[in-house]
Amino acid sequence: MKRNYQTDTSYAIADQDLIRQITFHEAGHAAAIYLYNKQKQLPPVYFQITIKALDRLRDSPLNTCSLAYDHYAAVVEGGRLIHSLPVALLESTYYFSATEQDAYQTAFEADMINLLIGPLAEAKHVALRDGEQFNAQLVNLNALHNYGGTSDLNKVYEYLDIYIPARSRRQEKMTELFNKAFQFINSPNHWKAVERLSEYILSNKENIISCEEAIAVLDESRTLGTKC
Repeated sequence: MKRNYQTDTSYAIADQDLIRQITFHEAGHAAAIYLYNKQKQLPPVYFQITIKALDRLRDSPLNTCSLAYDHYAAVVEGGRLIHSLPVALLESTYYFSATEQDAYQTAFEADMINLLIGPLAEAKHVALRDGEQFNAQLVNLNALHNYGGTSDLNKVYEYLDIYIPARSRRQEKMTELFNKAFQFINSPNHWKAVERLSEYILSNKENIISCEEAIAVLDESRTLGTKC
C-alpha cells in the first residue's frame, strides 16, 4: 500500500505537516488491516511499516512537497488478503460453497476498504488540524487524490475491474466501499488507534515497524479507550 506523493493541491505543505500526514495515512492502512479484518473475522495477514528518513534533499527548497517526500517516507508493505487478481481464481469461486463464496467476497472487499482508509485517515487528520469539518460530502472519493490516495484508488479500481465485470455497477460498489471505509475511520475507538499508531511511527527510530509492534500499539489503544 503505497501513498502517492504528488498531490493535486496547489498550495505548499510545510515539511513537518506533510510528514505527519504521511504517518496518519500509513497508520490508517495498518489499523484497517488489523482491526477491520478482525472485525470481519478474517484471517490475520502479515504486514510491516517501512520508514525512510533521508538526510539529503534533492530538489529545490522552494518545492516543499518534493522536499518532504525526499526527507521522509513511510509505507505499509503486505497486508492484503488477495495477493493477486487472476480471473481464473475468480471464476473458480463458482465451485465454492455458499459459505466459501461469502468469505471470499468479504476478503476481497476488505482489501479495497483497507486501501481507502489510508487516505481517509490523512484527510481526517488534516481537517482536525485545520479546524474544518470532516464528512462524506466534503471529503468524497475524488477528494482522496489530495491526500495521497491516487495509487490507493487505482488499486481499488483494479480490484473492481475483476470483481465486477459490469462497468455500470462498479461506481455503485465503489460508493458502498467508500461509505464503509468512512464509517470505520469515523469510529472514535478506531480513530484513537490510528492516532496512537501515527505517533508511534513518527517517534520510531528504526527503519521497520514489525507487524507485532504495530498490533501491540493498536491493541494498547483499544485497552486505554475501554478504560476511559
